[in-house]
Amino acid sequence: MNELYQNVPWEAGVWTNEPAEVKIEDGRLTVTAVHESDYWEKTLYGFQHRDGHALLAELKRTEAMEVTFLLEDFKELYDQAGMMLWYDDVHWIKMTIEVIDNEPNISIVVTDVYSDCSNFPVPSWDGKQVTFRVSPFEDAVLIRVRTGDSRWMTMRLARFPYTDGMKAGPLVCAPIRKDFRAVFTRWIKTDTDKGQHEDPPIL
Repeated sequence: MNELYQNVPWEAGVWTNEPAEVKIEDGRLTVTAVHESDYWEKTLYGFQHRDGHALLAELKRTEAMEVTFLLEDFKELYDQAGMMLWYDDVHWIKMTIEVIDNEPNISIVVTDVYSDCSNFPVPSWDGKQVTFRVSPFEDAVLIRVRTGDSRWMTMRLARFPYTDGMKAGPLVCAPIRKDFRAVFTRWIKTDTDKGQHEDPPIL
């Protein structure tokens, strides 16, 4: 049984950059991204993007966090929504579903001064509800994802050693599209994972 289960109110978060529009209705958060918004640090392309939209709340190393959203209306290249884990401008992890080659991909960007990126296509997820989960684990974090009530998929074990100052929450970016919207349905804090090879409960 989980000792910690806490809904995080949408109003409790602080935006890294204000979106074009934000609506809270029937418990859901609808976010319209600013055109050409994104996060990336230097690797391959040389540029830095620090203008995406992350709604952040404090995350302690004794807590895990989950963000749930609807995979709807993801149509154009690089449309993306999901979750951001944040320490500062050059130390963060972006976990999203992102349109690449005309289909949704699980995209994880780990940034430690420079960004890296891993992608995994999930075309069958279109139209489903997606949950990302991040859990501090030793000097790292475990990143998992699932749809609906399906079992968790572990996507990354990434170094993220910060003992305080971490923040996390919903994320939306629109590097190309002018009117991209994402709908978030849940934001919670819960117990950290017991181990790398033991799935957390479905909450």
